[in-house]
Amino acid sequence: MGEHSRKKITWTIKNFSSLQREKLCSDPFVVARCKWRLCAYPKGNNVDYLFLFLEVADHHSLPCGWRRNVQYSLSIVNQNTIKHSRQNDEQKWFGEVREESPRWGRVSMFSLNEIHAKESGYLVNGELKIAAEIEVIEVLGKLDITEETSTIIETIDVNGFQVLPSQMELVSHLLERHPEIASDFSTKNSNLRTGYMSLLLSLIETLRQSHHELSKTDLAEADAALGSMTNAGFKLDWLEKKLDEMAEKKEKEEAGEIRVQEIEEELKDLKQKCSDLEAQLEKEKLELSAAKAPISFDDVM
Repeated sequence: MGEHSRKKITWTIKNFSSLQREKLCSDPFVVARCKWRLCAYPKGNNVDYLFLFLEVADHHSLPCGWRRNVQYSLSIVNQNTIKHSRQNDEQKWFGEVREESPRWGRVSMFSLNEIHAKESGYLVNGELKIAAEIEVIEVLGKLDITEETSTIIETIDVNGFQVLPSQMELVSHLLERHPEIASDFSTKNSNLRTGYMSLLLSLIETLRQSHHELSKTDLAEADAALGSMTNAGFKLDWLEKKLDEMAEKKEKEEAGEIRVQEIEEELKDLKQKCSDLEAQLEKEKLELSAAKAPISFDDVM
């Protein structure tokens, strides 16, 4: 029986550096009514590389003769940049007949030293993110149905961009309102497309904040991100205009705050001077009153 389906998921492994288990697997997820899971050896499998593979989750319970033709990619997500995720693309028959296997992957694809490197971007807050894009081309044998669980995040395709279900409405509205937004964006790599769209959504979310809450550094970083997306082919004149308006407001706000502080200091000095003058005036009045008083002869007459 043939059934074609595609899905992209993200598996987050928490506390990766401190894991003691030799092998761990994601919760099962469903593609083309078949159960799958991702598995990894976090300390390597007799080599200093992360061993990562895709596996038919319940292959032991499937009847003889089952086979699944799958095109898939496995990648380690660089969480500090959208350009340097490590990816492996394959097309394999999964099965238990000769020259096939219920699991496929590469033993030496991802260097553990590189993953653990301090500035590599692969480990952030102890979390390692693994992205998998799976396209089941053909299924022979029994099919299974189950539900995805919390460690697996499913994404949805919107005009060639993989987005979270919670982002679908915003992205759809964005592409409808600005249909030319990605007309010159020619990158085909799905991870890069997803990364750029995530960057755009984060940028919009940042600029939706009040300019009171944003620092000049925040705006400078937003400008750099906007430049990166424009260079990649996105048409974001409308967003650039909003960023310029916000930067101008921020400039005026900071200049206004400085001037208000200067005037308050001047006023404080003037008030102190007035207070000193009032005290001096009272003293002069007393001395003047004493000078005007008639001289008494009571002490000599």
